[in-house]
Amino acid sequence: MNNDFQKYQAQTSPHPLGMEVSYAMGSYIYDSNNKKYLDFVAGVSACTLGHQPVRVNQAIKDQLDKYSHVMVYGEYAQSPAVEYCKLLASLMPKPLDKTYLVNSGTEAIEGALKLARRVTGRSQLISCHNAYHGNTMGSLSVMGFEERKQVFRPLIPDVEFITFNNEADLDKITTKTAGILLETIQGGAGFIQPHNDFLKKVRERCTEVGALMILDEIQPGFGRTGKLFGFQNYDVVPDVVVMGKGMGGGMPVGAFTASSAMMDLLSDNPKLGHITTFGGHPVIAAACLATLKEITETSLMPSALEKEKLFRSLLVHPLIEVIRGKGLMLAAMTKSAAVTNEVILKCQDKGLILFWLLFEGCAIRITPPLTISEEEIREGCAIILEVMDEILTSIEN
Repeated sequence: MNNDFQKYQAQTSPHPLGMEVSYAMGSYIYDSNNKKYLDFVAGVSACTLGHQPVRVNQAIKDQLDKYSHVMVYGEYAQSPAVEYCKLLASLMPKPLDKTYLVNSGTEAIEGALKLARRVTGRSQLISCHNAYHGNTMGSLSVMGFEERKQVFRPLIPDVEFITFNNEADLDKITTKTAGILLETIQGGAGFIQPHNDFLKKVRERCTEVGALMILDEIQPGFGRTGKLFGFQNYDVVPDVVVMGKGMGGGMPVGAFTASSAMMDLLSDNPKLGHITTFGGHPVIAAACLATLKEITETSLMPSALEKEKLFRSLLVHPLIEVIRGKGLMLAAMTKSAAVTNEVILKCQDKGLILFWLLFEGCAIRITPPLTISEEEIREGCAIILEVMDEILTSIEN
C-alpha cells in the first residue's frame, strides 16, 4: 500500500513516515502487521478522547440514521449544530455567544480575519513572528515564517508582525488595525506560553484603539490546558475565538465564536458575507456535541494538569533541557534538532508515536489524548528515556 500511497496521494513532505494503519483504539494505533504504537500525538492534538471514543462514535451512528447533509450552512435549523452552539455559548464568557461552524481550523481563521475587517472597516491585520494559523491564502498571509510562504506570494496585503511576549511591539496596534491574531500558546514556535500578563496587555491595547483581539485556540482548546480554552488560564476575554482540531473528537471541523452583534454583520451588507456548504454538517456537529459533553461532564480537564505533573516528573534526562507548555500540550526541548529527530524516529521503532513542531526543530511534541492513563504515560516515558540513554551513550562514545 505504501507505494500507492506515495504514487497516488499528494504528499506534504518528501519523506512521510508511511505507517500503514490497520486500526486504532483508545491510546493505541495498530499497523498492518498488528504492531501497536502508543500514541503521544493524538492526530496532532485532534483526537481529544483517543481513538474510537464510544460516546462520539454512537452519536455519529445515531445521526447517520436520521439525516446527513441536507442544505448549505445557515438555512435550515438542524438540531446537532444548534444544540452544540447553544452549549458552547453557555460555557463561554460574555459576550462570546454566537458560533459559526466551518470545516477546519484554517477556514475558521479565514472567517475570523474577514470578521475583523467587516466589524472595524479597517484593513490592517497583525500577527506574530513564528505564528502558525493554517495554510490557506489568508492564513498563510498571517503566518510568521517567511521560508514557508515566500514561494506563494503575493499574499493578502496590509499584514504586520510583532514578537510574542514583546510588550514594546504593542504600539504597532493602532487605529488602523482591524485585528490582531495570536495563538494563546504559540504552537509551531515551541509551545510558548504568554508571560507577564501579555495577553491582558494586548486586550487593553485593542480596547484602547478599537481593534479586535482574535485568539487562535486550535491547539490549546477543548481541555488540553486544564481549561476548556487556553485563554481562560490568563484572565482575558478576546473578541473572537478560533477553534478546530480537538473539538470534533477526531472528525474534521472548525469554528469561530464572537458576540452576536459582531457575528450578525456577516449575514448582511453583503448578504452571504461568509458561506460554506458543509459547515455545521449534522454528523460532524453530533460528534462535536458528544465530545464537548464528554470533556465538560467528566474530570478530563483537571486531570490534564495532573498528567502534566507526571510527564514532568518522569521526563528528566540530560538530553532534555526544558519542557514547555501546559497540561497535555507539551514540548520536550532537546539540545539539538538532530537529537530530536533521532528520538522521534527511534521511539516509533519501539512503538511510541511522537512528532515534530513546525518551526522549532529542538522540540518533541507530546500531545496525547486527554483520556491517556497514568500507566500509559509511564510506558511511553520509559521508551523515551530508553532511547535517550542509547543516544547519549553513542554521543559519549
